[in-house]
Amino acid sequence: MDWLTRADRALASARLLQASDPDACASRAYYAAFYAASAVFASEGRSFRKHSALEAAVHRDLVRSGQWPPELGKAFSALASRRITGDYGGHLHVSADEAALALDHAETIVAEVRKQLDRT
Repeated sequence: MDWLTRADRALASARLLQASDPDACASRAYYAAFYAASAVFASEGRSFRKHSALEAAVHRDLVRSGQWPPELGKAFSALASRRITGDYGGHLHVSADEAALALDHAETIVAEVRKQLDRT
C-alpha cells in the first residue's frame, strides 16, 4: 500500500472517530499527515525512522525551501503535538474542538501533498 493510500485511510478513520473519541481522531489525523509527508520524501528516495526526524525534515526541507507554506509546517507540528496528547496524555485529552482542527489540518496537508506530487 502506498503512502497516500495510507493517508486517505487514516483520514477516513479520523472522520469516523471525531465525534466519539477526540484523542483517537487527533492521532489518526496526525498519521494522515505523517503518511502524506512520507510520500513527499519517498518520491525523493528518502525515509525517516523517527517521527521527530520527519518533522524536522518537513520544516528544513519543505517549509524553508518554499515547497510548503509556513502554515502547513505549523499545522504539521500542531498535529504531532496533539498526537502525543491523544496517545500518551494520561489525564490530558484532546478536546472536540482540537480534534476538529486536527482533522482540518490533516485534510489540508493531504490535499496539498496530492497536488504537489501530481505536479512532479
